Amino acid sequence: MNILFIGDVIGSPGREKIADCLPLIKEQYNIGLTIVNGENAAGGIGIVKKTADEIFAAGADVITLGNHAFDKKEYVEVIDHPNIVRPANYPELVPGRGFCIVAKTAVISIMGRFNMPSVDSPFTASENILKKLSDINPAPKIIIVDFHAELTSEKIAMGYFLDGRVSAVIGTHTHVQTADERILPEGTGYITDVGMVGGLNSVIGVEKGAVIKRFLTGMPVRFEVEKEDIFINGVVLSVDNKTGKCTKIERIKR
Repeated sequence: MNILFIGDVIGSPGREKIADCLPLIKEQYNIGLTIVNGENAAGGIGIVKKTADEIFAAGADVITLGNHAFDKKEYVEVIDHPNIVRPANYPELVPGRGFCIVAKTAVISIMGRFNMPSVDSPFTASENILKKLSDINPAPKIIIVDFHAELTSEKIAMGYFLDGRVSAVIGTHTHVQTADERILPEGTGYITDVGMVGGLNSVIGVEKGAVIKRFLTGMPVRFEVEKEDIFINGVVLSVDNKTGKCTKIERIKR
């Protein structure tokens, strides 16, 4: 199966871009499952029902979240959607789910611990979910992990930790696509960060002038989502249906 993973969608410009481009990308690569990180879809931060509905309408099968999952109070309208997953290593009482199964594929969301909300160990959380998945009959062969984390080292360590046990570990959060896509020794596809759907001439999707002013002055500045020159970052994974091993990973930018 060919699986498309699209990076963090930034605000309405990002939503409009995937609505325009996603159908063509899916057709070009004969995509069987599409995963989109939507934690920044509502005005550049958080998710609400309207933005989730637009992402699903554009062609996403699963929406993953991250540290901004609960930044809009309207999260309550979407967090229990069966195909929306927030980081599994939030404390147990936090609403929502940490994984879902769609088209015989398990999609897991986990979050790093550096410069992030207080969460449980992502390594322990992923281990626990794999145990749960193994108890399902039949257990899903294809498992995709969205690792939403700041540290490159933490992401790489997670890739090796899960190598051979999941089909792919896809890094999100930093919004800058890395050029280290590869298949790890035991057959897991990996990339440190898949990138974003946002403005080319921006600072991680935000209008650059405001960000520069913040760095120059250290004072609070209102950030606005960049609206021009929007591009899509993602990866296409080819996964063997029988073994769950990744046979190819290809970066895309449109």
